[in-house]
Amino acid sequence: KAETASTEVEAPKVKKEIAAVNLQTASFNVEGMTCAIGCAATIQEELTALDGVQEAKVDFDKKLATVTFDKTVQTPESLTKVVQATGDGKTYKVSDMKS
Repeated sequence: KAETASTEVEAPKVKKEIAAVNLQTASFNVEGMTCAIGCAATIQEELTALDGVQEAKVDFDKKLATVTFDKTVQTPESLTKVVQATGDGKTYKVSDMKS
């Protein structure tokens, strides 16, 4: 009896188009990252997955995150909370928020 493996393919999450008038970019320092793969990449994924986020980049060497988002959906404060909640909630600290 032959078994067939069923593989479910998740459809990629389609992001809603953000009106240009609502786009805002925030840059901030992220302290507490110890590596590019585990820390910076994880934070970048968390931010990118948020509703209203068009793009997120986390630069481990510069300890800098830059996020382009819909200001009607996210705020610099909500982005800060997500970063600081990543991991154990104590590791990452956001400072020098510019938006």
